[in-house]
Amino acid sequence: MAELFASGRIIDLILVLVAVEAAALALWRRWSGSGPGLRGMAANLASGACLLLAVRAALVGADWELVALPLLGSLLAHAADLYGRRRARP
Repeated sequence: MAELFASGRIIDLILVLVAVEAAALALWRRWSGSGPGLRGMAANLASGACLLLAVRAALVGADWELVALPLLGSLLAHAADLYGRRRARP
């Protein structure tokens, strides 16, 4: 189990689960016509995925730039998510 964390593979598994969650929610939306739309979830999922990539980079001892880059991506995706939510408000 320690190797799973030290190699960063645990983050790879979590990212796969995030992708499966997104696919499941998209299928649920398509079949039922209700539930969150993928467009509304995309920025939120991207922000979370970028945070996971930053954690993975830190776990494997990557240079600080490779930790900071996904953090910047997460910030931008989060800002896009907030902007989309603000525009959607009546």
